Amino acid sequence: MSRIRIRQTRGTRPHTRGSRLAAAGVAAAATALLAAALTPTAGATGRPGRATAIDNAAAALVKEATRLGLTSAEGTSVRDVVVDADGGQHVRYDRTYRKLPVLGGDFVVHLARDGSYRGANRATSRDLSVPTTTPALAAPEAADLATAALRAAHLGETLKKVTARPQLVVDALHGAPRLAWRTNVVGQDSLGNPVARTVLTDARSGRQIDAWDSIETATGDGRSLYSGTVPLETTLSGSTYQLKDPTRGNTYTGDAANKTDLCVFGICVSRAPATLFTDADNHWGTGAASDRSSAAVDAQYGTNETWDYYKNIHGRTGIAGDGKGSYNRVHYGNNYNNAFWDDSCFCMTYGDGDGTTLGPLVGLDVAGHEMSHGVTSKTAALTYSGESGGLNEATSDIFGTLVEFYANNSTDPGDYLIGEKIVRSGFGKAALRFMDQPSKDGNSADCWSSSVGNLDVHYSSGVANHFAYLLAEGSGAKTINGVSYNSPTCNNSTVTGIGRDKLGAIWYRALTVYMTSSTNYAGARTATLSAAKDLYGATSTEYNAVAAAWSAVSVS
Repeated sequence: MSRIRIRQTRGTRPHTRGSRLAAAGVAAAATALLAAALTPTAGATGRPGRATAIDNAAAALVKEATRLGLTSAEGTSVRDVVVDADGGQHVRYDRTYRKLPVLGGDFVVHLARDGSYRGANRATSRDLSVPTTTPALAAPEAADLATAALRAAHLGETLKKVTARPQLVVDALHGAPRLAWRTNVVGQDSLGNPVARTVLTDARSGRQIDAWDSIETATGDGRSLYSGTVPLETTLSGSTYQLKDPTRGNTYTGDAANKTDLCVFGICVSRAPATLFTDADNHWGTGAASDRSSAAVDAQYGTNETWDYYKNIHGRTGIAGDGKGSYNRVHYGNNYNNAFWDDSCFCMTYGDGDGTTLGPLVGLDVAGHEMSHGVTSKTAALTYSGESGGLNEATSDIFGTLVEFYANNSTDPGDYLIGEKIVRSGFGKAALRFMDQPSKDGNSADCWSSSVGNLDVHYSSGVANHFAYLLAEGSGAKTINGVSYNSPTCNNSTVTGIGRDKLGAIWYRALTVYMTSSTNYAGARTATLSAAKDLYGATSTEYNAVAAAWSAVSVS
């Protein structure tokens, strides 16, 4: 295959009742505990051990009960112990009120090496008492409210196997302590992936106090095929990590198992799977194609960088701007020399390549390219044919390139070559496309002509790619990140670039504000000039540079 068509188509630990503080027996307990504190059992290093630290802290609770706001209605249980190298001890407690867990009742007691009290940190200094521990809202009602909250957090998704488990607690996290139901509600989405939410409901009024996702996130890393070792935000479900990023709209990556979609006249009878990648230690891939998760690392990383680029640079959260993530399918088909975005599944799909002309198509700029097709579909919806189709493809090349520069990855530094990481010796060229001089691929147009709309959209895109390079970098010879460029102009003019950031700002505004489904090259000139005027002014250097760059590719 001589070319590639890159086409559209995140609970607290269970509380256990500890010893109750009571007036009776305090003196005897204090004497015994203080005696233990004066004769601590040392660990192997001479430092106090965990048991000694707990005993010392228990003595401190008795002695400092008033200062710590502890009453006979409250119980405590040790959650964690830290012993410093110098013997300092820090014992963390959870607290109950009349046997009910207290959210925000936790505190840490700090002790010197000899066990003497040094202070404490408390989540709240308020009196934890509530008027009653009898709820007005029944547990089933709390469960129903929490279930509704989970469904509301996943609008548009069909959830199954939804269960809810309410627990009566005292909430001291949200102002004055009050009786509340803490309900953990869990389920599965349509793909069988776990979804979960913790909902806190006032047990008297039935009003929601707070809610949060209760599937834990974790920061892992992955060894990719093309971008080195990269950070990944994943989901911890039980003892297994999932390649699913709740910090970016639950975007995830699945294995297509080398299967394909069966679609007839645009209607898909069946789809290749997207079996969620999982891992035991949150270290993904080996950097080799023989490990199926390596390609998944690239795809997820590319998704992350693209999400971050649009959010941090353009203020757009998610492809559709609604905060929802998409998903990736890798290992699609057999020797499949393609990658594509599909609006109908709101997903990206990547083939493994044939190994001769192309390798796995999960390069960073390819990911940026594919997701940008989704952005285009949710904004200008440029028709995928003729000049508008060329602009559609160019938009993805432009933003895929800007994503690559944004990522600032030393293993895959930014450049104006499209797909340079995925080509193999049999392809015969250093990249799929070349933005400085598109015709170097043998097919793409450097300059506009009346016949450019007759070209395949991957080739008619050359005019806009050339414009974008000239607007950012200018004409003539230069070296950027070790790559040499020499961009000519169609009218023999000299163009001075205004930088990639301004290119991105102008093109994004033009795409999202001015372009429509039928925009052609003349319309793109008008749209980008309007965008430059909005952003920088009609007499600005940037406005004039846009005009000059379009003229330099014969669009006037």
